[in-house]
Amino acid sequence: MTTPISPTLVAVIGPVEPALLAAWTAHYRRLGIERFHLAFHFPDHVPDAWRHQLVAASHALGVIPARVSTGPWHEHTNTRLRDDLRTQAGPGWHLIADSDEFQTYPAPLSTVIAQAEAVRQKVIGGLLLDRGTNDGRLAFWRPETGLDRALPLGGHLTHRLLKGDPRKIVLAHSSVAMASGNHRAPGHKPAPDMLACVHHFKWRSGVLDDLQRRVRQFTSGEWAEHTPAVRSEASRLLLHIDRHHGRIDVSDPRLGFRHVTLDRLPDDWAAEAARIATNWRPHAPQNQSGSTISSPSF
Repeated sequence: MTTPISPTLVAVIGPVEPALLAAWTAHYRRLGIERFHLAFHFPDHVPDAWRHQLVAASHALGVIPARVSTGPWHEHTNTRLRDDLRTQAGPGWHLIADSDEFQTYPAPLSTVIAQAEAVRQKVIGGLLLDRGTNDGRLAFWRPETGLDRALPLGGHLTHRLLKGDPRKIVLAHSSVAMASGNHRAPGHKPAPDMLACVHHFKWRSGVLDDLQRRVRQFTSGEWAEHTPAVRSEASRLLLHIDRHHGRIDVSDPRLGFRHVTLDRLPDDWAAEAARIATNWRPHAPQNQSGSTISSPSF
């Protein structure tokens, strides 16, 4: 029997803080990841000093970027870079994660992949769990504090407030093509009873500037978009924050925030994640005739 090979981590990284990159890299190394295949992309507003600092931090972590690029962050930018990285990574399983996504699995990666292969599954799914502070502030976090302590709550902000797709493809065989945003792999449906928890540490200090820029650039056409979904989700978050005096309303029971940690799955996660993933439907805007515009499911 051959020893299973650790999947290659594939990620497109934007202008995040070096501390987040360090925490992210350490997290996936603890999961057994040995090969990191990364591309860094920096929109034009990012200062050269920040770009150089982050690339240098990656080198210091022992991760040599496969590509560093600058320019507009069109909706297709991430997809094209990701697909190029997957081609370069070669055959086998690829773990797909954004730099603010920290995945937790129900079993070791080798076991999860072996179970999928035993039933001829070529993708493994996950579900976003948005992380937040105890009072909902978009706070600055410190490495010595750690993400788990700085943002101890987990809830369903993306799904229930932003009307976004909370489903993720977290592991995919190299033979499988993936859709934009890593939400789907057309023709392949993940098993709903083995979903990873994708801890989403997006809601940190600085995110509002990013969202406002995203809305502005997509609205103006400077950044190209294929659908208004990304802009609409950003607008919903900005409106919510404005209504709640600069905070996320983590006390709203509809969002389901509770204390969670990265070292284990949340209580009753398998049933909760399966229910959301199975029942989720796209938020379908109406066209001019009043009919809803549908989107594909898994």
